[in-house]
Amino acid sequence: MLIRIPAALNASALAQAQAWLADAAWESGAATAGAQAVQVKHNQQLPVGSELARRLQGLVLGELERHPTFFSAALPKRVLPPMFNRYAGASNRYGNHVDQAVRYVPGSAQRVRTDLSCTLFLSDPADYDGGELVMADTFGEQRVKLAAGDMVLYPGSSVHRVEPVTRGERLASFFWIESMVRSDAQRRLLYEMDVSLMRLRQLHGDSDAAVQLTGTYHNLLRMWADT
Repeated sequence: MLIRIPAALNASALAQAQAWLADAAWESGAATAGAQAVQVKHNQQLPVGSELARRLQGLVLGELERHPTFFSAALPKRVLPPMFNRYAGASNRYGNHVDQAVRYVPGSAQRVRTDLSCTLFLSDPADYDGGELVMADTFGEQRVKLAAGDMVLYPGSSVHRVEPVTRGERLASFFWIESMVRSDAQRRLLYEMDVSLMRLRQLHGDSDAAVQLTGTYHNLLRMWADT
């Protein structure tokens, strides 16, 4: 399931993130790549433990905690602290790869199963050429290039790549989520039901049908969730 989340960062938070990144010191993205990905990863990243990375992590996570679509789509149990990357110049692409199934929270022994991969776009798409996030799924390839502040969620099991950036720079945040609901198919059903319930309430308020369907949603979540 691929879900686009508009305005995951509001205008103020986006402007702050862009201002902080304007003078960022970048390092090779190979530092955090696995054995397979390191062969095709050609980008730059913020040093994971840097003070700037920690400030940006707090900003991004603070916004996502208040975003109802993010919670509904991801049902997060654990979130790996966001990282930040740059595609430009010679470090401008990331070939086909699959994300590691389990990652460690930096500086700890805590493990996070990567049920969902997340890309939060931080550059205006008019400011760079190329840089599309390309994901393979059962319906073929999907190409994603979103407005600054928008985010896409997709299964961590997906083969994906970032196309070469041929003009300008592409800045983004990327991270992974261990969901309370492990199955992508079950998460999709719950998300679609939740979206339909919100529309039903907007049209008819808390009708008997809405209350009954809400109970069904929570009973399914109770059945499938691992907290």
